[in-house]
Amino acid sequence: MESDFSDPINLGRSELVSINQLIDIISEIAGVEVEREHNLDAPQGVRGRNSDNSLILDKLKWEPEVDLKTGLAKTYAWIEEQIEREARGESVIS
Repeated sequence: MESDFSDPINLGRSELVSINQLIDIISEIAGVEVEREHNLDAPQGVRGRNSDNSLILDKLKWEPEVDLKTGLAKTYAWIEEQIEREARGESVIS
């Protein structure tokens, strides 16, 4: 982040994802099946979320290239490695 821009800025992909899609991605990465229970009487909220990258594009002429699934898979693998290393008594980042 070698720039003179110091205000807060969104740092995410502009891909739209719903909570159900996010659960699908994470459960696939983790190799687990998730049982969902929906309360249809609750407020529905928005259908999905994504990052508005207009500011980062305007100020830095850049936006993240790694898609959500790839980023989550890498993060999951790193966390899993830390847990395994800790179980073996090795030093881990805490």
